[in-house]
Amino acid sequence: MKSTLSARQRLELRAARLLCTLPPRAQVRLSGRPPVRVDGQTLEPDLQLALSVLERRGAPPLETMPPAEAREAYRRQTAVSGGEPVPVGAVRDLTVQGAEGRLSARHYAPDEPGGPHPLVVFFHGGGFVIGDLDTHDAPCRLLCRHAGAHVLAVDYRLAPEHPFPAAVEDGRAAFRWALAHAAELGADADRVAVAGDSAGGNIAAVVSWQAAREGGSAPVLQVLVYPATNMAEHTRSHELFGGGFLLTRELLEWFAAQYVAGADPSDPRLSVLRAGNLSGAAPALVVTAGFDPLRDEGEAYADGLRAAGVPVVLRRFPGLIHSFFNAVGTSRVSREAVIEIAGATRALLAGRGSSRA
Repeated sequence: MKSTLSARQRLELRAARLLCTLPPRAQVRLSGRPPVRVDGQTLEPDLQLALSVLERRGAPPLETMPPAEAREAYRRQTAVSGGEPVPVGAVRDLTVQGAEGRLSARHYAPDEPGGPHPLVVFFHGGGFVIGDLDTHDAPCRLLCRHAGAHVLAVDYRLAPEHPFPAAVEDGRAAFRWALAHAAELGADADRVAVAGDSAGGNIAAVVSWQAAREGGSAPVLQVLVYPATNMAEHTRSHELFGGGFLLTRELLEWFAAQYVAGADPSDPRLSVLRAGNLSGAAPALVVTAGFDPLRDEGEAYADGLRAAGVPVVLRRFPGLIHSFFNAVGTSRVSREAVIEIAGATRALLAGRGSSRA
């Protein structure tokens, strides 16, 4: 279970929140740069200041660390950026069945009357190398609270210890477990969705695509937050935003080297955008960030789903960066975006039918 913040982390959180409350003009001035405008978009001032603060700290890039150290650094970072835990109905840790053994998971139950409420199986981001239940505790709580849904966060196996296809195979197994055990969690077994951010968005998309190919039970909705959908080629947004906006081209290459590990990057389980047939996939909410290298491939995937006849809601947050999903405790605009995503998830799930074949 996510621990409370240390005294130092609380101090860092207070400082970040104070900076977040400053007027936008003051935030830009403190960043030491003029407003950042790229591709017709303006970077949100609080994120411009946050990126400037990170640069001044001079912390070593994650890709220069061994994976174990990178994971710990990411935990420390998200412990502060996620803020204090948002209360929900109940939270408990458990295990679910993965592809090759049990996986740690965390169940968030909503504090709402009525029910049973839908279940969202969530896969965290982190390039398939870093991230865990704690790094994404904050957004999962907001999703539970504002979507009015149970959330089951899954701690799938990470590379390089477990390279491709371990993560997607664990995702498929965990989704099947959720379908079989939804009622035990107090959720509606006929409304089971998948969701994820970044690498987790890849897993959620692949789970949905493979369910459509194989028949049988499938998600009623896929919520893809800046998903990785094309590891076989770079897009224009990779060139525009591959430096200076947190997720760099060097970090992307490091993630790919750990996870892909010699596999064919055009395999649809790595690059679901390249799947020949997307018809029958679950209806989708696709979310992108304007200053994100993954922006264009996420939007291309939304276009591909639409072309295949899949209902899609696409929402770009033009002034946000990759990883805003983890900045809900220190960035007002990021928190508002996640709450909006959760509200859209609630609305879409309200009109969905059965997950069962």
